[in-house]
Amino acid sequence: MTDTEGFLTPTTPTEGGRRRAGLVLAVCCLSLLITALDTTAVNVALPAVGQDLHAPVSGLQWTVDGYTLAVAAFMLLAGSTADRIGRRRVFQFGLALFTAGSLACSLAPTLDWLIIFRIAQGLGASMLNPVALSIITHAFPYPRERARAIGLWGTTVGLSLAAGPVVGGLLVASAGWRSIFWINIPIGVAALVLAAVLVPESRAAAARRPDPGGQVLVVTILTSLIFAIIEGSRQGYGSAPIIALFVLAAAATAVLPGYERRREEPLVDPVFFRSVPFTGAFVVAVTAFIVLSGFLFLNTLYLQEVRGYSALHAGLLTVPMAAGIAIASPLSGRLTAARGPRPPLVAAGLLIAAAALMLTTLTPTTPGTVLLSAYVLLGLGFGLVNTPITDSAVAGMPRAQAGVSAAITTTGRQIGNNLGVAVLGSIVTARTRAPGHAGFAAASHPGWWLLAAGGLAIAVIGLATTTRRATATAARVATRFPADPVPTLGGAPRLRGGAPA
Repeated sequence: MTDTEGFLTPTTPTEGGRRRAGLVLAVCCLSLLITALDTTAVNVALPAVGQDLHAPVSGLQWTVDGYTLAVAAFMLLAGSTADRIGRRRVFQFGLALFTAGSLACSLAPTLDWLIIFRIAQGLGASMLNPVALSIITHAFPYPRERARAIGLWGTTVGLSLAAGPVVGGLLVASAGWRSIFWINIPIGVAALVLAAVLVPESRAAAARRPDPGGQVLVVTILTSLIFAIIEGSRQGYGSAPIIALFVLAAAATAVLPGYERRREEPLVDPVFFRSVPFTGAFVVAVTAFIVLSGFLFLNTLYLQEVRGYSALHAGLLTVPMAAGIAIASPLSGRLTAARGPRPPLVAAGLLIAAAALMLTTLTPTTPGTVLLSAYVLLGLGFGLVNTPITDSAVAGMPRAQAGVSAAITTTGRQIGNNLGVAVLGSIVTARTRAPGHAGFAAASHPGWWLLAAGGLAIAVIGLATTTRRATATAARVATRFPADPVPTLGGAPRLRGGAPA
């Protein structure tokens, strides 16, 4: 028996079905590996990029944010398009574009071309993560097995992000900054071939119509906001162009909900945000990735420009963070499956806050034990946070909405990546014009306080969005969408709400 989206809905999971689903999961995690690894590996290479291409701090910010901005701006479009025309098709196109963009980045002759190619990479990546998560959701229809799969997905996110600085440091030290893009090419080609062989095609039962107006508003909000934050540190936040950009971002943000409510099939459905757990997952995703991207940006410049370490040495110093993520990520999956998202979210927030607080007095001679302790705490905190974000995003939502709901939360991660680099980089740039100067450490102090506040916010949100009253809102939101068949452990598949299929 198959459901309305073309997936098998057996009354009990078969061994063959488990094996096939495991292979699909492996392919999806492979695509995640290269996109997440690339995000953090580039940070370690920033000083080398700056020296080779004569890039100022704002240019380094755009090297990171050009990629993440493209991902954030078009991820929602990719998710809804995949639900409409086929998830495997969009997934494969994204892999091809990301791989080609990586090759182009490795050949970029100037900073401007590097930023352009990074944007092309980001467009490809926007078609991977939310679509892959939707594929996983459909490959694992049973809640317990899906929770384990999402736990492995979250582990891959954490380990890839943590391994990025180490891999980046090794590559930059051995073959130069361009080599960090070479590693994506063979992995991307392999994932492309395996996707064609192993991943089944699927799409939503009812095709979603395009929403060009909503897409334009999303791009306007993100582009104008990030541009204003980054360039405002150079031009002055009181200058007319920067003020105009902030006003434009605010106006588009105000217009978006009302516009989308009038759409029959909106790009960003405001109804999703009536679910308190879903909204909490989105806000936590933004906050957690502000912390991670802001930390990586500041820490890379501090270790290489202030402490004088090589890219390899700086990357190796983040191994304790990677170890913390490796320990905490699988634990988070088990905790979320057994106890729900509250314990890992609260613990993650407190650990992140503690790590950032340790760096609020950073100096050029801060003892290595303090740095390493902060890295371990941050790794443990970030390792705990990913799985509950993802689980809260898709749990309780109809499977037909999986692509869009996953895309919205994953977009939150990318918005956080953008804001972390833009805001933290601009704080430092505004307080010192010379990143290599000893004043850089002192200039970063407000940034660390901001990240500590973000950690505390994650803990508070984890408590507030996991109450019985909060979870009831998710059930109410689910009833507003058409029911789809779900498997049961015995008897015929039943629709959400109990009606026989």
